[in-house]
Formats: sequence, structure tokens, C-alpha cells
Amino acid sequence: MLQSQLFSKTSRAVSADEVSLNARLLTQAGFVDKQMAGVYSYLPLGYLVFKKIEQIIREEMNKIAGQEMVMTAMQPKELWEQTDRWQTPEAIMYKMAEPKGEPNVGLAWTHEEAITSIAQRFIASYRDLPKMVYQFQTKFRNEPRAKRGLIRLREFVMKDLYSFHASEADLDVYYERVKQAYLAVFTRCGLKALVVEASGGAFSKQYSHEFQVLTAAGEDYTVYCPGCNFAQNRDVAKGKVGQKCPACRQEKLKEGKSVEVGNIFKLGTKFSQALGLMYADAKGHEQPVVMASYGIGPGRVMATIVEVHHDDAGMCWPESVAPYRIHLVRLGHDAAAVSWADQVYQKLMAAGAEVLYDDRADSAGVKLKDADLIGLPWRLIVSEKSKNQVELKARDSSQAELLELDKVLNKFSVR
Repeated sequence: MLQSQLFSKTSRAVSADEVSLNARLLTQAGFVDKQMAGVYSYLPLGYLVFKKIEQIIREEMNKIAGQEMVMTAMQPKELWEQTDRWQTPEAIMYKMAEPKGEPNVGLAWTHEEAITSIAQRFIASYRDLPKMVYQFQTKFRNEPRAKRGLIRLREFVMKDLYSFHASEADLDVYYERVKQAYLAVFTRCGLKALVVEASGGAFSKQYSHEFQVLTAAGEDYTVYCPGCNFAQNRDVAKGKVGQKCPACRQEKLKEGKSVEVGNIFKLGTKFSQALGLMYADAKGHEQPVVMASYGIGPGRVMATIVEVHHDDAGMCWPESVAPYRIHLVRLGHDAAAVSWADQVYQKLMAAGAEVLYDDRADSAGVKLKDADLIGLPWRLIVSEKSKNQVELKARDSSQAELLELDKVLNKFSVR
């Protein structure tokens, strides 16, 4: 991609009502555009990041036998009335009415009702179980706390996985597999997530589990042990800060602000009983299907990455999710510098490297500031001073080195 042709541009100013760091940096760097409170468009650079996060999630869901599908956003009133959730989440669900009628269609803020209804067509026997399906689908929530940039939105894409089982024991085994898959997702995205015990809410008396990333931008509080894997949401925490960890009995508990980047719930038979999703067991007796749901918001993951990986100059993207791996910056406008930079760009492209080439006729200061703000993992500088060499610097390092082009190609070639 030639930066001169990029749809978006960087800016130094940002709306005064944009208080969160992730929204400020993503907006200034031209990754997102705010339509209104809690509603953002992903511009080309931001959408590249979003798609890479989505692909990481997809790969990990496929590894645990998830089958991808997509459900409708529009949901009929009658379906939600069967679970008594048409009225109770009234403040959350956006509802629409036929002309001159009462609201009878809602925009889905979650999909338990929809997937349970669909599963009735295909699950009838224990031989049909277990089954696991997931989707990437836009959710709509009339969120009263639409703030913190992309961390809390009114319109957002959710990856929701649903699993169907013949027994609690079978669900327990799969639930643990999902835990590990989620940890793999966040690790690959450059995040260290804690598996945090939280309230099961209306779904279960057991703990549900949240995946929390410690950061000052968080709106949750996590009590955790720095020496083992014990972590609980402050609302359900049995131990207090400064007390010895109840799990390892070694370290003292700490508390930190955190962002929830994923959650998993054991739904039990709440939805299967309400909607009549039954299966015949080995003896022919009808039993309600045991269910669970598992969510990750790619946009929230993206925002959390920015909150964790940045410095005073801008974002510092992990290679796994960066929109481009390399930012090739041309300094100088004389024919020799332009010709050499163009050659470097063409050879990198031929090697299969992901390159954003700053070919703009701007000053060196502007270009280098923009490169810091955008935050690609590697910066290659071609200038009159570098002659037939290339200056290479990692975004998170102050050290640079001059290299021959062959060495650069060997480092970044994927072909």
C-alpha cells in the first residue's frame, strides 16, 4: 500500500469528548472513525487489524471443533417471549415495529434464543451430540455506558460460540478446552489474560469465567495472585487484597483494574427447556440439551491491545495483528532517493512482505511522527544518507542498524 493513496490520513487533533486512549490513538492514526457515541467505523488500517484478530479467533475455534455459521440480526418477538427476555432486557434491546403496530422485531444483542431454535431442527438424539457452532455477527445494545472507545460499544461484532451436550460432564470437558483456546487467542494477540472467576448471573449458580487483561483503562477490578493462576472478580472475591492466596497459600493477593476481553458461561438447560430443545438418550428417554456460550469481541480486543501496547508517541502493534508488518519511509525527494525507495518497495512486495510505503512529499519530521503514531512493528528508512543500504528499526526499540537490502529481504521474505 502506498501511503499517498491510503483512504485515511493521520491527524494531531481529536474530539474533546474522546477521553479513552485507545479511541484517541486509533482516531488520530486513521484506524477508526466515530459515527456517534458507542458506534465506530473501521477504516482500512483498522479493518486490517480487525480481520487479523478475527482470523486468530477463527483458527482457535476451528481447532476445538467449532463450525462457523452466521445468524440473523433481526429477531422475532415471539422467540424472545418464550424465554421471558423480550421485556427484561428492554433497556438493552433495540426494537422495531411494523407500520402502525407495536414493536415485534428486535435487533439481537445476543443469540442464545436464535441458536437454540435452529438446533431443534438438527438435534434429536444423543447420537447428535455434542455440537459446537460459532459466528462473527454484529450485536446491537442500547448501552448506557457507551464510552472508553472501542471497549464499550452500542454496535459491535461478537464472536459467539455455542455448544450443545448430552450431560454436564461432557460440557465440563469441552468448557476446559474452550478456556485453553481463549488463552491461546489472547496470547497470539499479544495480551496476557487472567482466567477470572465471576458470577454466573441468571444462567448458573456456578462461576462463569471472564478473561481479564490488567490495564489502567479497565472498568472492572480483578483480585489476583501474582504467583499462581488464582483470580476472581472483585464482586465475588472471597479473599482480600493483602491476604494470602487461598489457592497457593504463598503469595499475597493483589487487585488491579482490568478489561474483560472474553467470557464463557455454562447455560445449563435454561434455554433448551424454555424452547423445547430435547434429545432422546440411549434408553429413549427425553432429556433437555445442556448448553454453554462463549464470547469474544474482536473490537474490544483491538482496543485493549492499544491500551497495553503504546508509548508517548503512538501505538506499538504486535506483529501478529499489525495492519502491515513494515513501514517503509522514504526521506528526501531527489530522483536517486525516490528510485532506490521504489526498488526496495518492489522487492519487498515480490518477497511477499506486508508493506506500507510512505511515498508522500512530506517532511522527514512529519513522516517519522506519523510512523510512530501508526506503530507498525518494523520501520525501514531509505534516504540520501543511506545510499544503497536501508536503516532498520523495531518500533519498540531506539536502536537502528544499516543493512544491505539482501539481508532485509531475508528477514522479511515469506516466499
